[in-house]
Amino acid sequence: MKIQHTTIYVTDQEKAHRFYTEVLGFQTKADFSNAGFRWLTVVSPADPDGCQLQLAADDNPAGKAYAQALFAQRQPSVMFTTRDVVADCDAIQGRGGALTMPPTDTTGSKIAQLSDGCGNLIQLTQLTW
Repeated sequence: MKIQHTTIYVTDQEKAHRFYTEVLGFQTKADFSNAGFRWLTVVSPADPDGCQLQLAADDNPAGKAYAQALFAQRQPSVMFTTRDVVADCDAIQGRGGALTMPPTDTTGSKIAQLSDGCGNLIQLTQLTW
C-alpha cells in the first residue's frame, strides 16, 4: 500500500490553489468540477507522481470544524519536509507568503510555520539528525 491522497479543508479553493501553486511552488495534479463539487489536488514538482494534497472546500461540517479547531490551537493541518527550511522560507516570502513562525531549531529538526490564508497552518520541517 501507499498513500495516494491526503486532504485539507480550505475556505476558498481558488485562493488556496493560487497559494499552493504560486507561493509554495506545487503543481496542479487534478482540477475538475461536477454539479458544484470541485476535485482539486496539487503535488510536489519533486515528486509529480507522489502523494496528492486535496484542497477540499470546507462545506463539509466535520472537515470545517476540524480545520478551525487545528487553526485555533495553532496546530498545522499539513507538514512538508525540506532540505533547507531557511532557503525555502526566503523563497516563500519572496513570492508573497508570510511566516507565522520563523525557522526555529527544535529537537532533531528546524521548523517554520505559515498560514495558507484559507484556514490552515503549514509546517515546514528540515530534519537535522
